[in-house]
Amino acid sequence: MDSIFKNASFFSEVNDDETGELIQLISTDEENSMREDELPDKLPILPIRNTVLFPGVVIPITVGRQKSIKLVKKAYKGDRIIGVVAQSNNKVEDPGKDDIYKIGTVARILKMIVLPDGNTTIIIQGKQKFGLGDILQEDPYLEATYKELDDEELNANHKASKAVIQSLKEAASKIMKLNPEIPQEAQVALDNIENPNFLTHFLSSNINAEVAKKQKLLEKTDAKERATLLLEYMLKDIQMLELKNEIHKKVHTDIDQQQRDYFLRQQIKILQDELGQDSPDQEIENLRAKGEKKKWPEAVKKHFEKELDKLSRINPQAAEYPVAMNYAEFLVDLPWNEFTEDNFDLKHAKKILDKDHFGLDKVKERIIEYLAVLKLKNDMKAPILCLYGPPGVGKTSLGKSIAESLGRKYVRMSLGGVHDEAEIRGHRKTYVGAMPGKVIQNMKKGQSSNPVYILDEIDKVNSDFRGDPSSALLEVLDPEQNDSFQDNYLEVDYDLSKVLFVATANSLDTIHPALRDRMEVIEVSGYTLEEKIQIAKKHLIPKQRKDHGLKTKDISFSKAAISKIIEDYTRESGVRNLERRIGKVIRFVAKSIAMEEDYNKKIEVEDVVKILGAEVFVKEIYQDNKTAGVVTGLAWTQVGGEILFIESSLSRGKGKLTLSGQLGDVMKESAVTALSYLKSHADQLGIHYKTFDHYDLHIHVPAGAVPKDGPSAGIAMITSLASIYTQRKVKDKLAMTGEITLRGKVLPIGGLKEKILAAKRAGIKDVILCERNKKDIDEIDEQYIKGLNIHYVDTVSEVLDIALLKEKIKNPIKFAFDSEEKKEATV
Repeated sequence: MDSIFKNASFFSEVNDDETGELIQLISTDEENSMREDELPDKLPILPIRNTVLFPGVVIPITVGRQKSIKLVKKAYKGDRIIGVVAQSNNKVEDPGKDDIYKIGTVARILKMIVLPDGNTTIIIQGKQKFGLGDILQEDPYLEATYKELDDEELNANHKASKAVIQSLKEAASKIMKLNPEIPQEAQVALDNIENPNFLTHFLSSNINAEVAKKQKLLEKTDAKERATLLLEYMLKDIQMLELKNEIHKKVHTDIDQQQRDYFLRQQIKILQDELGQDSPDQEIENLRAKGEKKKWPEAVKKHFEKELDKLSRINPQAAEYPVAMNYAEFLVDLPWNEFTEDNFDLKHAKKILDKDHFGLDKVKERIIEYLAVLKLKNDMKAPILCLYGPPGVGKTSLGKSIAESLGRKYVRMSLGGVHDEAEIRGHRKTYVGAMPGKVIQNMKKGQSSNPVYILDEIDKVNSDFRGDPSSALLEVLDPEQNDSFQDNYLEVDYDLSKVLFVATANSLDTIHPALRDRMEVIEVSGYTLEEKIQIAKKHLIPKQRKDHGLKTKDISFSKAAISKIIEDYTRESGVRNLERRIGKVIRFVAKSIAMEEDYNKKIEVEDVVKILGAEVFVKEIYQDNKTAGVVTGLAWTQVGGEILFIESSLSRGKGKLTLSGQLGDVMKESAVTALSYLKSHADQLGIHYKTFDHYDLHIHVPAGAVPKDGPSAGIAMITSLASIYTQRKVKDKLAMTGEITLRGKVLPIGGLKEKILAAKRAGIKDVILCERNKKDIDEIDEQYIKGLNIHYVDTVSEVLDIALLKEKIKNPIKFAFDSEEKKEATV
């Protein structure tokens, strides 16, 4: 407490309506009898705030409430006797029986003053303690019955009482000495009080204590207990004053330096005010205000408050101050449990996905499944999707569509070339230039705790002496542990479990095995010719037309023109180069319009050749088989499927095998395997065993500048060899793909969709596939296999039965050993 005396007149602030200032007065009539007035049977009750009236004490009260003003005016005109009771809840504007204490003091109004502002000030003197009875009325003011309560008086001649009284006076004197704000005249007034009971009432009224504590003193009927409790309160006040003085003495030794710093800071503050900048203290308070609005986890809230307290103790001119300030600002700027509402309208989501991307049915179906589960459960750990496929097929843009369909924020982080672990996990604050990792930085940019987060080119992450970023991503992409992701800079756990991560990759081989295991891989294969035509019509042409300032009426493309661009000027699984070629055509039209030249508004095949020049790519077309040993195979490339010719020829020699056409190891092994199988089954195929020793074999795959590899040319290899050795041609317009074993088994291969489309484009009518590839064909849309006769086989003998014609060619090879055997037979 500041003091038991507020000023020379022993004033203290007492407020009935939180507007008046009350002045404590010492009654000069404390020796008079407390019962000099005849008390009425019932009392008007005046509730007061922030103080307690004790018997014998005179205090002024400013009355502002309408009920209280009516009570005071009526009482002042009558016997001037009222009951004064302290409010137990000082926030209540219209207190009732439950909002006031049950023990109060009967008071007499000595004087009433009406102030110019409409409030009324009364000076009252406490007379007698009373206990509140029944409430008789509440309007126009409280009125109640009461019971007079008597206090035991302290016996000044009793040793114990005398000691307590002396202790009270000594404590009051000590407080006045410790507090320089109390004038010396207060000691004189204290010495003049002789009545022990009035002394306790007066000191109780003037101690700087809460209303509840003063009320407790009033309710004490035992005078000795009341005096002892009062002494306890005063001794605590003495301890507080001594502690303040001790701190003041310690601080005073550094007052000169502090005063200098204070003046300098004040000058800085004035300059900042002139420049419109916040002072350091104001910046901290602004951060604290922002923090109160955040939906912090409890641990993060305590950490943030601790950082602000630490920041307030740092000199703003110190080097660590901006570091600590940046950290606190970053904490408060991060989204904590701030979620956007998911849109569970599955039809709307499907419409968005179909509008933005043509095809990609499996990917769309997976997104709709995720939405459906989330809608039913309303709480689901977000899956980690990995869209895997060649460049330009729309993996990244698909992420935007997912965000739009869900109604979530979209965040993208490019991982291409990331080779430092700190770029994922961040740097510790002890380092110069420390900053959070990209994961947390992008969460701040997204301003949402549940965005769609695109991890672009996750297969391009590199490792070096600075760490392995792939390993740092393991925690980010594990649904079981990313609810407490730890960034080195952040120092507190951050919840990433509600984030929908979508990774993109061109190749799975370079992805860390443990990282790949945490993701659900969805293959985004290349587009077919028909799909590319639809994508060009619905997306690429309108986009390029808009980007180049043209209108729909200015240019259009025929289907044949689009097909020409796709087949002869691009060779890709995606549509990135297709968009560039379309852009070039549209720029030509834009130039013609700007220069007012004539041009064809509908682009045909001839216009495409004129604008883009000669064809860049010449696709392989089927060539009729007039020669034995020529077989058509099917190959998968990153830019789609292609047909592949395999040619074999025999020449006199010693059984040497030659392979050409820039073949890979696997394809060479297929050729060796085919030859071994042919040698072991020569009798069944009608091949003389000496043929392999007297003739050299040459296997060639055209387009030697293009590297070729893979096992899927196995059945094409053995068919080519069987054809050249038996001199039986291969069936017309037939293609095949499949791997072989040394036992003559045909094994399944991949890339069926692209290979089937390549066969259709080349005019193939029959296709030979492994029996176990039938399930892959069933997943392909019927329109892509329409017109193809597909033969499913399980062994090499089945392949040869289907592929080779029965009759030999007109001019078969004449082997030298045939005539030799005839001569031997004659002899």
